[in-house]
Amino acid sequence: MSSRAERNLLIESNLPLVGYLASETHNRATHIPRDELAAVGALALVTAADAFDPALGVPFGAYARRRILGAFADEMRSMDWASRGIRKRIKETVAVRETLTAGLGRTATAAEVATAMGVAKDVVLEALGDAARTVTTLEDPAARDVTADILLPEESALVGERREVLEQAVAALPERMRRIVQSVYFEERPVKEIAEELGVTHSAVSQQRSEAIRLLRDALDRYFAEGAAPATTTRVSAGARDAYFTRIADAASARIAGVFRESAPA
Repeated sequence: MSSRAERNLLIESNLPLVGYLASETHNRATHIPRDELAAVGALALVTAADAFDPALGVPFGAYARRRILGAFADEMRSMDWASRGIRKRIKETVAVRETLTAGLGRTATAAEVATAMGVAKDVVLEALGDAARTVTTLEDPAARDVTADILLPEESALVGERREVLEQAVAALPERMRRIVQSVYFEERPVKEIAEELGVTHSAVSQQRSEAIRLLRDALDRYFAEGAAPATTTRVSAGARDAYFTRIADAASARIAGVFRESAPA
């Protein structure tokens, strides 16, 4: 088996892991779309397969899981809604609740936490709600023992096609977006470094990366759609999106090209 065939087999057999982790993470951080997590995770899986060294003695499933969760954490930080002040309030509220819980021998109520902190009950409820949306949930022990042989029905079919479509979709991105995606997900370079190289702001790189992920998501949705065309998530114009689909069709196999040519305007 050639090295590329081995790499592709790793990707194909572990795509269900991406779906599982994306679902688990979305359940704990519902403000991040599951499909966006899946697209980010699929890219992380590809880079994990490229970088994997069997000589290290680490199972690929465990190695890929860490890379995928790391990519999720990066994605969540790039979309972070919580200011330093909000995070401080969350930390203080959770600490008080845990202290009271330990002392009472039961879970402390929001009213009890509010009394101890000298704040309104609504403030505590808001902080505890925000706590459920933080990045720390990525290290929940429930996700640590996931192995590569977990197959979800919706993820287990056509995994080879998913890999092929994803690779073609990355290659067809506009030049700057493709460069950013390759730098962030394949070369694992810091956004600050990429911004300096491109002569743009950190925010501009993050925005381009996010738009690239939306385009990749649209491409995957378009290919695997059943029935009516799926709603688009990208913010680029319809003409730019259709040109993107055409570039995928021009470079892809006949099977993939047929789907994207059908989606192009007449």
